[in-house]
Amino acid sequence: HVQVVESGGGLVQPGGSLRLACAASGSIFSINDMGWYRQAPGKQRELVASITSGGIRAYLDSVKGRFTISRDNAKNTVYLQMNSLKPEDTAVYYCCARLSGRLGWDYWGQGTQVTVSS
Repeated sequence: HVQVVESGGGLVQPGGSLRLACAASGSIFSINDMGWYRQAPGKQRELVASITSGGIRAYLDSVKGRFTISRDNAKNTVYLQMNSLKPEDTAVYYCCARLSGRLGWDYWGQGTQVTVSS
C-alpha cells in the first residue's frame, strides 16, 4: 500500500508563485508515475501534470510554460512549481500515484487548496 500526502497550498495573488509537494510512503518501490490533478468548484477533475519514474513529463495545455513538475526519488517526493498563477488556477490540487503496468491512478492524496486572488 502507498500513502501520498500533499502540502504547500495557500492563497496567492495573481502573478505569484507556489510550490506544492507530495510525499509518498509505504510500498514506494511499486510506484511508476506520479501526478497532480486539480478540481475547481463545479468543474471536472483534470490532470495538470505527470511524471514517470524515468522523468518524462506531461502537462495540461493551459499550464505549459508556467508549471513545472519534478521528482526527487531519494526523498520519494514530487513537486509542482506553479508560477504566473492566474485566478483560473484556483482549485483543490490532488497528488496521485500509479503503480507499474497500471492504466488508472491507484493512490490519491486528500488534496490541498490553492486560491489565486487579489
